[in-house]
Amino acid sequence: MAASASPHLYSPLLSHKTHRLVPFHLPVPHIFTRQCHRCGVSAPFSRQNANHLRKVQFRPPMAMAEAPSNREPMVPPYNVLITGSTKGIGHALAKEFLKAGDNVLICSRSAERMESAVQVLRDEFGEHRVWGTKCDVSKGQDVKNLVAFAQEKMKHIDIWINNAGSNAYSYKPLAEASDDDLLEVVSTNTLGLMLCCREAINMMLKQPRGGHIFNMDGAGSDGRPTPRFAAYGATKRSVVHLTKSLQAELQMQDLKNVLVHNLSPGMVTTDLLMSGATTKQAKFFINILAEPPEVVAEYLVPSIRSTLSNGSQKPTYIRFLTGIKAYTQIFSENCFWSTKKSLFARRLKGINVVFRPIL
Repeated sequence: MAASASPHLYSPLLSHKTHRLVPFHLPVPHIFTRQCHRCGVSAPFSRQNANHLRKVQFRPPMAMAEAPSNREPMVPPYNVLITGSTKGIGHALAKEFLKAGDNVLICSRSAERMESAVQVLRDEFGEHRVWGTKCDVSKGQDVKNLVAFAQEKMKHIDIWINNAGSNAYSYKPLAEASDDDLLEVVSTNTLGLMLCCREAINMMLKQPRGGHIFNMDGAGSDGRPTPRFAAYGATKRSVVHLTKSLQAELQMQDLKNVLVHNLSPGMVTTDLLMSGATTKQAKFFINILAEPPEVVAEYLVPSIRSTLSNGSQKPTYIRFLTGIKAYTQIFSENCFWSTKKSLFARRLKGINVVFRPIL
């Protein structure tokens, strides 16, 4: 059949029995290419072959690295890379992984902070299990250099944690935010996350044992408003969407060698959080809900490691502070103060208060 006889394109019907031609109503050919599992014939998607396409899958793009056919089992000790890990929750995670016997690579855009943090960790855990390098995640070349450094020192990365984030230490209405502050927040939290995910996926697809990527969320990721740091909240909301999109892309391409997960640390008493604790309401919630980085890391690291050890091929969302836990702590705090006020009032009235043990 001559293509010039009709303005439509023609593509073979994806049937393993007959490959007859059917019109394909798209102005540009081969936008989406799928392949028949049984006969191997590939063709663009069209409505006419939709029934047969229920059993087919997307062919991975040529630019995407092919996953190794013989996947090695992922067993500890794990090689872990953590961005933004010279202080706060990132540094606490690094220490906890090292306590578990893993090897850790930390990085920061400040060479001075990185060298200091590496020395502290090496003094405690040995210099053959800790590495560090300077990396600004908002710069594509820096992230590429980070991957090259990781491959040189550790050969492969099992766990990549995207923890680097910034609020420019600025808590003010968006109308008062400077250009530099907004640029730092968006370039670090959004662009930096995308660059790191891109390079981590391309690296891990070539690894015989694959890899796991964990994206750290933050205030605003659940869609709730974040007044006085609206830009930060908006970027953290995008973390969840990006993670879901990457999960869908890998699933569409039937690439099971790499998994992308979400991490939620809750409220952590870091410099970033405490710099915004200037209102009565903020101090109330921080006093009740916030935890030191070490406490959060002690919970997150075993959960992360168990994700690898159980061999699951499904993405996870690991949360330290769940909604039920938060409401329980707030309720308990209110009950405590209500009881204390009641006992104090009764004592003022001369009523004896007797505490009875619970049997």
